[in-house]
This record gives sequence, C-alpha cells and structure tokens, in this order.
Amino acid sequence: MNKLIGAASIILDDENKILLVKHSYGKCNWELPGGKSEEKESAEETAVREVYEEIGLNVEIGRLMGIYYDPHYDMHHFVFLAKNEDTNRTPRPSSPEILECGFFPIDDLPRPISDFTYQRIMNSLNSNETVFKVIGPRQWME
Repeated sequence: MNKLIGAASIILDDENKILLVKHSYGKCNWELPGGKSEEKESAEETAVREVYEEIGLNVEIGRLMGIYYDPHYDMHHFVFLAKNEDTNRTPRPSSPEILECGFFPIDDLPRPISDFTYQRIMNSLNSNETVFKVIGPRQWME
C-alpha cells in the first residue's frame, strides 16, 4: 500500500503578503498552492510542479516548514517556504482547478478557508522550527 503525499508552498511577496489560490471545486475555498505527489516524485518536486501547474510561476523550494499527517486520508502534507523565481511575472490561474489567485495580508485572509490552511500559514510564519502535527477533520472559516 502506498501512502499519499502532498506538498504546498508558502510564497510571500515583498510586503509579506501570502499567495493563495481559490479552488474551482468543493467549497471553492482559498488554499496554499499545492497538491498530491505523482509517482516517483519527491515532496519538493511536487511543490514546484503544483505551483507551476496552478499559477504558472517557477519557484525555488526553501526550508521545510512543516509536516502534517491526516489520518482520515492516511496522507502526509509537506509545507515548504518557496521563493518566486519569476519576479516579473504576475501569478495567474493556469489550471481549471484554480478560479483566481492573489497575495493577501496575513491578518486579512480571504474566505472560505480551512483551519488546516490557516494553521499551516501561521505555523510557518511564527516558528523557527519545523512543525510536525497530526490534524483532525477540517473546520471552515467562512
């Protein structure tokens, strides 16, 4: 049995606003750019590929900020700090999964957003150590 792995990126602009994407499915919620790993792909490679597929940016993966285990899906979620290598390019939805994207102030995040997304953002920005957590069912901030 193969375990599921996902990876997401924390991408900040020069004003310390965070880049989020709005999904076209489910609750049409705001989320970190990211997704599930493909076969023979590392978590870092997943993070790079997902950012490019979703919003058309090339990123350089930096520090691992957290690993979260979701027992409901038997899935590990990796969160990385990532640097936008396309500073002259504006992120734009480049996948049917993404309705819109943008940079948002940390204290004024768009809704709906899950507590899991919020927790990963806060842990990444407020900790000097890599976070390891087991998560429960998602709650929605609307």
